[in-house]
Parts: sequence; C-alpha cells; structure tokens
Amino acid sequence: MKTDIHPDYHFIDVKLTNGDVLKMKSTYGSEGDNLSLDIDPSVHPAWNGGTSRLMDSGGRVSKFKKKYEGLGF
Repeated sequence: MKTDIHPDYHFIDVKLTNGDVLKMKSTYGSEGDNLSLDIDPSVHPAWNGGTSRLMDSGGRVSKFKKKYEGLGF
C-alpha cells in the first residue's frame, strides 16, 4: 500500500442549526476546526420522517416560499 496518500482524519466541532455542537471525526479542515451546518439531519424531513418543520439558518426556505407564494404551492 502507498504511504502518505490518505487524508488526515481528526476531530472537528459540528454546529447544528439548533445550536447543538457535536464532536466528530472528519477530513474537513484541521484538528479543532468548526463546521456550521445550514440544514442538518435533526430537522430535515428526509431523515426524521417528515414530522418536523424544516429550519435553515440563512432563511433560504422562507425566501423561496415568499418568491413563489402565488403559484399554488
């Protein structure tokens, strides 16, 4: 097996949309970096069975709904 071809696998802090911070191993950034998610599995209908409302930190969902509110959605 070749040496020095694999990325560094280290711990980072992942901040969810509700403010919770999880410590995970990743190849993102470097040791101790922070990654903020716009949409995360705790609120996305694809992962929770569609039982909760979609929340996003940038307001993209509300901006989309406002833009297309008169088209019968």
